[in-house]
Amino acid sequence: MSYSPVDTSAALYAAYAQASSKLFYPRGTVRCSADPMFRSRSARDLGCILDVDPNVVAWLCLPFEFETEAGPHVPDYLVDYEDGTRILLDAVEEKELPEIKEGAALAGFRYRGVTRDEVEGGFRLANSRDMLRYANSRTPLNDRIRLLSALEESGSLTVAECLSIFKEVQPMTGISWMFLHRLIVLDLDDAMIGPESVIRRFQR
Repeated sequence: MSYSPVDTSAALYAAYAQASSKLFYPRGTVRCSADPMFRSRSARDLGCILDVDPNVVAWLCLPFEFETEAGPHVPDYLVDYEDGTRILLDAVEEKELPEIKEGAALAGFRYRGVTRDEVEGGFRLANSRDMLRYANSRTPLNDRIRLLSALEESGSLTVAECLSIFKEVQPMTGISWMFLHRLIVLDLDDAMIGPESVIRRFQR
């Protein structure tokens, strides 16, 4: 028996209906390639993590359904990575179900269930939530040039040292937008973002 993705189906419409009835913050996204739709808080949090992953090119919510031994399944995300990898992801509570992974493989896709513990570990989730509040803002060109020039000169600056650089936008709005759009980098894992957090230029 072979399985293949189906773009219009009862299971997919049901997933859309479930997601459209819910609202999770932060509202903004950066690399979501269509309408952001989340069926659970866990799925929204996984989306936050994807948006700050420097290796992610784009992600799509509720992309399609595929058949499994347990019935049709709609994954939370289809994710494209810089190295060409394309994978289906689900936010799961404890572990991925083997029948879903097998169904995805038969449909021609890699699959992984991402647990709540993986998403909540460290400070990355809290920091990404904070920064994504500013996803729909924009750092004006003058402020971008000021910060990038200062970083070019010094190599790195703390958040506190950057506060006076921004003239047209609030500093954390400007810093967050530039981080989300891969102009600068900060460490999101070791601590909550604060005055002593170090900012550097993004290097590919």
